[in-house]
Amino acid sequence: MKKTLILALAATGLTIGGVAVAQDRPERGADMTRADAEARAAAHFARMDANDDGVVDDADREARARARFDRMDANGDGLLSFEESQAARDTMRERRAEAGEREGRRGHRMGRRGGGMRGMMMARADADGDGTVSQAEFTSAALARFDSADANNDGTVTAEERREQRSERRAHRRQNRG
Repeated sequence: MKKTLILALAATGLTIGGVAVAQDRPERGADMTRADAEARAAAHFARMDANDDGVVDDADREARARARFDRMDANGDGLLSFEESQAARDTMRERRAEAGEREGRRGHRMGRRGGGMRGMMMARADADGDGTVSQAEFTSAALARFDSADANNDGTVTAEERREQRSERRAHRRQNRG
């Protein structure tokens, strides 16, 4: 139960932090090298490791959750009113629309499937099962995803290889649903 909560909070942090991630994402459809993937993983991990202790754990998730709450609590009274909640929602919608415009998409949705997929990715990254994800575990999982997408093993993932991998994942999910 505790591990599920930890992973759900991590996924929420990843989803909410999506706007920042979108800003340093390479041009949509651009080729990515293994070195690019490793650098992006390091940058992403650094954003998630709120207390700079080298692992993503409960303390980091709590720090990000508190920071989100503080941003929403406009008058600083420690309570979230309906108006503050609505204002935060409107701000998030504006950010999503701006991110969609930057990437040339309409109807842009950060996190697409909510935290489910990201939560599973974090669970897979926790190689030793201790409920925390170290930078080494995080980078290793990112590079494993990269390597699985690099169909011809040339050290670069092309847009075509990404499309093929997505297609395979969709087919696998459909098959598992029955």
